Amino acid sequence: MCEKKLYVVGIGPGDYEQMTIKAAGALNRSQVIAGYTVYIDLIRESFPDKEYLSTPMTKETERCRMALEKAKEGHIVSMVCSGDPGIYGMAGLVLELAENYPEISVEIIPGVTAACAGAALLGAPLSHDFAVISLSDRLTSKNLIEKRLEHAAISDMAVCLYNPASRHRGDYLLWACEILGRYKDPQTVCGVARCIGRTGQSVEIMTLEQLGKVPADMFTTVYIGNSQTREIRGNMVTPRGYRYE
Repeated sequence: MCEKKLYVVGIGPGDYEQMTIKAAGALNRSQVIAGYTVYIDLIRESFPDKEYLSTPMTKETERCRMALEKAKEGHIVSMVCSGDPGIYGMAGLVLELAENYPEISVEIIPGVTAACAGAALLGAPLSHDFAVISLSDRLTSKNLIEKRLEHAAISDMAVCLYNPASRHRGDYLLWACEILGRYKDPQTVCGVARCIGRTGQSVEIMTLEQLGKVPADMFTTVYIGNSQTREIRGNMVTPRGYRYE
């Protein structure tokens, strides 16, 4: 009997070196790899002998159904996501749709999400409690995003922002900074990481007051510190609270 298997694989931030061994193993075992066009392009060179299925942005449900149908035919299939598939990825949607495919075994393979990869580039901005919030309002209302930003700021957590801006949301990072600025000091240490693990990778540290004017796009991950966050030797550091002499 043919194995009917679907892996949902987090490929990390982009380059092969930051993919986990378990993720690479799943992709090597797969006959078919499905994913968003940009993510497929990131891995195609490393796995050239696979059949590829891709759909553009906003076609997530169609993409997942394509992968499930391929697995139903008896293929071993991987659905790839950047970062981790359970963090703004396809894991949840695949498991929802898989209710109609009881014969298919689904396995989630974790990956290094942008929050972690970008934090490592900046230093240690997330060493204490933090919130991860997406500014995309395609699936979440702007009012709800505002509430989440406010509560994270009130609790003095560090905040990591995904999807801070796009062609249609050019002012959303400034908007978010204004909300956070109601409760955070304008001199709060902040940082951005761009194109993590890809060509053009860069990082920058600035204050919350400056952050709203920093260029950002969908490949930018933003970090806003808590009241204890400092810049140390060019690194953004949120102390955990250890005592030392």
